[in-house]
Amino acid sequence: MVQSLYDSSWRKMWVQRPRIRIDGLYVSRNTYIHTGITEWQFKKTVNVVCYYRYLRFFPTGKFLYKISPQKVKDVVKCMHLRASKGDSVFKGDYTLSGDGQIEMALLYPGHRYTLVRMRLRVRGTTIGANNRLDVLKILTTGVNGTELGNWKGNILELVEDWEENETHDPDVPAVSHSRGLTPFVFVPFEEADTSVLNLPVEKMDYFVPG
Repeated sequence: MVQSLYDSSWRKMWVQRPRIRIDGLYVSRNTYIHTGITEWQFKKTVNVVCYYRYLRFFPTGKFLYKISPQKVKDVVKCMHLRASKGDSVFKGDYTLSGDGQIEMALLYPGHRYTLVRMRLRVRGTTIGANNRLDVLKILTTGVNGTELGNWKGNILELVEDWEENETHDPDVPAVSHSRGLTPFVFVPFEEADTSVLNLPVEKMDYFVPG
């Protein structure tokens, strides 16, 4: 592959081949407008609500996922494999294809398990940066508890032959999400405290990932 695609240059392959960064977090900052009526007033109040999707990847094919209104500088402290249950950090499996597409799957525990499937694509704002993840699909669906209990492999292998709209629990329909799809921006660990993504909505109501 190095010879045929990258002119026998390991450096060229390292720069041009899509890869996932593991020296920080990928962060997706999402906002939406929430309207309400203040008591004893006729005018509606308008609030900008901000929340984040966080991803941390490991070279073993595992990743961590968290949704939170907390800023990067706070969440980075719990995005590790020893995170407590109260941190609401979930672990899943991923694969990266040669064209930079990432297939991901994880389970949300609860009264009924919910399977989250994501499809992302790696790109860079400069050659070799690999500092953006475009969201192609986020899908939630149901899993049969018995099927899950008998499964010994990783989650991606379990759903490998599933259709995108397939659910294995009639009480948890398959849903393709159309909100919260802002591209992920890579934040190195050493920049977690100083990243512009820590700014409140009062100072940055909208962020352009680039």
